[in-house]
Amino acid sequence: MTPFKLTDDLLEEIEQLIRDQQDTRLESLLSEVHYADVAEIANELDNDQATYLIKLLESDKTSDVLTELDEDVREAILANFSSKEIAEELDELDTDDAADIVAELPDNIVQQVISEIEDREHAKDIVDLLRYDENSAGGLMAKELVKVYEHWNVTTCVTEMRAQAENVTRVHSIYVVDNEEKLIGRLSLKDLLTTSASSHIRDVYIPKVDFVYVNDKPEDVAKIMSKYDLEAIPVVDEIGRLVGRITIDDIVDVIKEEAEKDYQMAAGISQDVEADDTIWELTRARLPWLFLGLVGGVGAAVIMGGFEEMISKHAVLFFFTPLIAAMAGNVGVQSSAIIVQGLANDDLKGSIGNRLIKEMLLALLNGVILAAILLLFTWAYKGHFLTALAISISLIVVIVVAGFIGTFTPLFLNKRGIDPAIATGPFITTSNDIFGILIYFSIAKILLGI
Repeated sequence: MTPFKLTDDLLEEIEQLIRDQQDTRLESLLSEVHYADVAEIANELDNDQATYLIKLLESDKTSDVLTELDEDVREAILANFSSKEIAEELDELDTDDAADIVAELPDNIVQQVISEIEDREHAKDIVDLLRYDENSAGGLMAKELVKVYEHWNVTTCVTEMRAQAENVTRVHSIYVVDNEEKLIGRLSLKDLLTTSASSHIRDVYIPKVDFVYVNDKPEDVAKIMSKYDLEAIPVVDEIGRLVGRITIDDIVDVIKEEAEKDYQMAAGISQDVEADDTIWELTRARLPWLFLGLVGGVGAAVIMGGFEEMISKHAVLFFFTPLIAAMAGNVGVQSSAIIVQGLANDDLKGSIGNRLIKEMLLALLNGVILAAILLLFTWAYKGHFLTALAISISLIVVIVVAGFIGTFTPLFLNKRGIDPAIATGPFITTSNDIFGILIYFSIAKILLGI
């Protein structure tokens, strides 16, 4: 299958067909295009054109397109839909996707839309999902699943499964519950097919089943599904009743969003933003960390001012200041990035003390190697061994301290319940710049006897 590519020519053709209201040609052009690709097209159109395009498509495809649209585009399109039209789209969607769309609607029309949904059981499930926090397993799950009761026999089980499967896009697992709806296991399709029709499910089900609670964090759900290679996982409430399931496509979205958030935080952006956001939104996201950098720069300048006499006598020290600051920042970011990655993947083993010792020994080894190279270069370049030695020893100490700060900070933040990704950006760089310069000039002052 050739990957879809939205070209300028194709987009211009679609815009022209919309302007000319060539519905038949437009439908023919998009008939074989995947709904995710149709959403990509709609995202590039203006709101009126996107609305025209969406309304032209068949409802079962339109509903899927809506789930793939950028949030602001979807909001603009649905503003041109009546409550009944929105309800018709929701009727075609799984409950988790439908609940996500309803949650974005203005409060004054939510009740109207819910009342227009023809499938009352579907509407009830959507309302049920809306009560969960969006940043929880309950807010991520769908109500569609296949469940069987332990007291059913195989014949009854197969009949009921057929009826339930009509509402499930993909059957990953068959869950077994007791009379109180509590999850007690899962059912193997092979065991079901090879067992006597009169046998009861309680005699053939597998009691071991991975599950999560409704209030678990999405990141924790992602870790479990990744660790055990699960395509879907059941969700239970506080007393163990089966209330839904989470599928791998939702977890992929969680992983992607978490990666984007961590990347932005590491780059010094304090809130989730996109390239198309307004200048004011982008400024609010970036300014706090830029201000931190400004404060750090002023702090470094003040520190250097305290060593003005020494710098005037040994001007060569000034020229190596950027190198010391850069090495401190780089080592700190490297150390913190490894720790943050380990925390995210739940790969860190052992005590914090052992981790700090390991990172400091690693920093020491790297520092000695780099300092030896720098010593030879500086000695040959300036011909003053004591100055070269002061710079080189400073480099070793700065690298070790930076390794310590880069390791300890994310571990400390994680213990405090703060996202450790914040440690990999300007926070670590700025703090290590200041400490690095202070250490550098202090050691130089001691060794040079000034």
